[in-house]
Amino acid sequence: MIRTHNNNQLTLKDLNKKVILQGYIDKIRKLGKKIFVDLRDMYGITQILFEDDLVDEAMLLKNEYVVQVDGVVLKRLSANPGLVTGEVEVKCKKLQIISKSILTPFEIKDDLDASEETRMKYRYLDLRRPLIQKNFIFKSQIYKITRNFFYENEFIEIPTPILGKATPEGARDFVVPSRLNKGKWYALPQSPQLYKQLFMVSGFDRYFQIARTFRDEDLRNDRQLEFDQLDLEMSFAKQEDVIFIIDTYIKELFLKALNYKIENIPHISFSDSIEKYGCDKPDIRYDLYLHTLNDIFKDSQFPIFKDTNKSIRSIAVKYLLSKKEIEACEEISKQNHCQFFSFVKITNKEWSGPLASKLSDKEKASLINKFKVKDNGTIIIAHDEYLKVSAALSGIRTKLAKDYKLYDENSFKPCFIVDFPLFEFSEEENRYVSAHNPFTMPSQKYIDNFENNKPEAMAASYDLVINGYEMGSGAERITDQEIQKRMFKAIDMDNEEIENNFGWFINAYKYGAPYHAGMGIGIDRLIMVMTKSDSIREIISFPKNSKGICAMTNAPSEIDDQEFKDTFPSLPKNNNIIFK
Repeated sequence: MIRTHNNNQLTLKDLNKKVILQGYIDKIRKLGKKIFVDLRDMYGITQILFEDDLVDEAMLLKNEYVVQVDGVVLKRLSANPGLVTGEVEVKCKKLQIISKSILTPFEIKDDLDASEETRMKYRYLDLRRPLIQKNFIFKSQIYKITRNFFYENEFIEIPTPILGKATPEGARDFVVPSRLNKGKWYALPQSPQLYKQLFMVSGFDRYFQIARTFRDEDLRNDRQLEFDQLDLEMSFAKQEDVIFIIDTYIKELFLKALNYKIENIPHISFSDSIEKYGCDKPDIRYDLYLHTLNDIFKDSQFPIFKDTNKSIRSIAVKYLLSKKEIEACEEISKQNHCQFFSFVKITNKEWSGPLASKLSDKEKASLINKFKVKDNGTIIIAHDEYLKVSAALSGIRTKLAKDYKLYDENSFKPCFIVDFPLFEFSEEENRYVSAHNPFTMPSQKYIDNFENNKPEAMAASYDLVINGYEMGSGAERITDQEIQKRMFKAIDMDNEEIENNFGWFINAYKYGAPYHAGMGIGIDRLIMVMTKSDSIREIISFPKNSKGICAMTNAPSEIDDQEFKDTFPSLPKNNNIIFK
């Protein structure tokens, strides 16, 4: 390369050296007969001094010009302790303008007020910002650590197809029409799930890959239509074997990437997680627990609480919530379709709020004891079906913890959620369906009667959760054909549906297979949490907005007439039948 150094290397050790630097013009400062320029690349910044005959040339420079500077390293008269190169500058001897730039739509700096839509439209400029580049350098390090870890633990990396067969999974498939096979479609993978299980059937012992996956689902701050998944599978392995590998990986990853030591990763059952935190992806950085109060209100005269088929659940903080804060909590309750929301405040033993007059002295004393209220506090009480009221209070718990800074923002607390339900009841289909996928092994306790005990049956599955975000899921797989038949029957899947969707897959297990288990982790979401980014879009190079549109390319877009005709020769271009 022509350059001798990058813009984060020169120090006092390099005084009087002749150097060649290249980069972008970051700032220009005119000081009398001298011009100072900050030259930026992805590594850092070097100050360039222009004087004498080169001042006129420097006057032509503008921000974001790409230039080459040949010069000599000098000691700066006024050091900048914020830069690695802050004690030196380069006196320019020769300037070459490599490329000019028009005025950018926003400044290339970390602290900017441009809208996200503008930033995404000019993402190639947004990617020049040091903070964003830092995220992607970090992401590259995570991939390197990850690959090294799994190589060292005897996993082999094997890619799986992008163009595959549509199968019923958790989200809607993205589909691709086949030009060579008219009327037929490929599906982009929601995960490499079935392929990786076939690797175990094929005799591979330990597989992994960082796989690109696609899910056509509603977007949010931690979800994109396409993302990278750390995917793995292990032959002759049970749940505890996979959890051990992931436990070890997460501890090593945080230590090597962030120098952050994770001492212990607790295992929490699904039922305990719902009871204590209201959800199956709890943020365990703070001890703000939910409580069930049916026992306290078993003799209540308040009519709503007399419905013993529903749960009375509560959460309390030692703060007096304002009217605005209460309204925000109530809105969260409504969003979760919880039918009853109320509260009481306690101020120096004085009770106020809508419920205060409805409570007996005994009930008040029980609440004081339950929540250890000393002087002041607010107790929020909700009433509805157990899971619904739990979800509402979980959202309120998250809000209160954020508002009152109940956790260290620089801390990371992973946990494994285990003992998940094997089935869940679908209101839409009015039947029980697989809570994960129909190839998830029932837990050993329910192996003999899972199809006859669907509400209670548990799965040999597990999730990794960090700081309230689900990072990934895994499970033991069904390899016994009789258990698989019982599972299909339990979710009312008939033979024709089984054959059409999974015949090719089921057939493979007729040739012998080791028992196996695996997991998939959303590595983009993991990096989002590790970098404390507000959105997963900050660590995906060219993300889609909340409507699934790439603001830069305006994808998705129409295709040209010839391409449409080649793919759908018998359809007019405005016919929507292909999407029905």
